[in-house]
Amino acid sequence: MNAITDTSYEILPFTLGPGLMSRAAIGLVVLATDQTMEYEWRKIMNLPGVAYFAARMPSPQDIQPDTLAAMRKDIATAVEMILPGIELPVVAFGCTSGAIVIGEAQVFEEIRKGKPQAVGTSPITAAKHGLAKLGARRIALLTPYVASINRLFQEHLQAQGFEVSRIATFNHSNDAEVARIDATSLKRAILQVGAHADVDAVFVSCTSLCMCDQTRQIEQLLGKPIVSSNSAMAWHALRLAGIPDTLPQWGRLFEV
Repeated sequence: MNAITDTSYEILPFTLGPGLMSRAAIGLVVLATDQTMEYEWRKIMNLPGVAYFAARMPSPQDIQPDTLAAMRKDIATAVEMILPGIELPVVAFGCTSGAIVIGEAQVFEEIRKGKPQAVGTSPITAAKHGLAKLGARRIALLTPYVASINRLFQEHLQAQGFEVSRIATFNHSNDAEVARIDATSLKRAILQVGAHADVDAVFVSCTSLCMCDQTRQIEQLLGKPIVSSNSAMAWHALRLAGIPDTLPQWGRLFEV
């Protein structure tokens, strides 16, 4: 005889609540090599009723225009892996340089293949919206990228009406090592490139750079806004999802 028949066995009633995402559910596509984005998003997205759900996709260790372009074919598959069968209002694609090389419209097209109802964002999309909201037109660009990638960024931002008045780079293409560039190096670089009179704000580009823990402090020292890839995309995803919360601990951008 089956043992379960010898035991009191009840089927109990239950009700369904809103779950973790009573206010917003956000999808996030993370590159396989990324060590930083989820750490920063866990901090920023720590809000009642707000949840994000991530999937990883293949990505190159060496960041070059051709390797970035090749990522397009894997975006839709990654998006499909995020809560299958559940609609998400917002999905973020976590690669700044990849979104420029592939094209923002093309990235969002791939997102909609996996989640047809979703509005897409990316770090460069979010940064442009954020810089415009902050009233910053003259931008200092700080990146870890090689020259060919930096030229694409300059052309892209200038085509969107921004003036890239300064570019500073760590000139390193290994994504795993970029994630280990320390806080002191980032702070020193931001204060150096941002101090010039022809700079309204500093854009720290690359999702592997760990910035959120010191953005507010460096802004106070610099006296100018700092927009970084992960923080900007988190801010934009929250606003697209209808979350207006003011979170000044993460920088000036989260006050608009």
